[in-house]
Amino acid sequence: MSASPIGLFGGTFDPPHLGHVAAAKRCRDALGLERVLLVVANDPWQKSPTRTISPAKDRLAMVALAIEGERGLEVCDYEIARGGESYTIDTVEQLVAEGYRDPWIIVGSDLSMTMDSWERSSELRLRARLAVLSRPGSPLELPEQWRAVALESDELDISSSMIRARCQQGADVHQFLPPGVIRHLVEHDLYSGHQ
Repeated sequence: MSASPIGLFGGTFDPPHLGHVAAAKRCRDALGLERVLLVVANDPWQKSPTRTISPAKDRLAMVALAIEGERGLEVCDYEIARGGESYTIDTVEQLVAEGYRDPWIIVGSDLSMTMDSWERSSELRLRARLAVLSRPGSPLELPEQWRAVALESDELDISSSMIRARCQQGADVHQFLPPGVIRHLVEHDLYSGHQ
């Protein structure tokens, strides 16, 4: 007997914000998922060459704080435990080996048309389904040859890069982040101007 459907919402989560939480809940409800794993990238290979990434342990801790008490949402450290560069195909293969057939990969519409640039994308297409969530300013398009569905989201216009920039400027970010995430980034001085 195979395990129930599972969602895989990967990211750098630097930091995780209310938009991430809303997206995970929307997919959980729309797709009837018992579990949505928020998979924290160890080394996000498409981003790490261009900017400094906060330590994986901090990003993992913040995701756990962001989803505390949310039914069916779980933080996942597979990619951190594996080490090195993070590839979604490796995580999908691990889930399939655990009995999860056809897991859902959750992405925003800003990423949906880049799927063919992902590592071993032809294998990923065969092993997983794709849930594409609308994002402000990005057309809601489905890539060809993927088993994909489009989902309208709450379209909270929040990005981690905007939050980091506001923190460096000393601007308020309370309306964008869960309280536990704010406590963590303040205690660990993650996004202050000297970084």
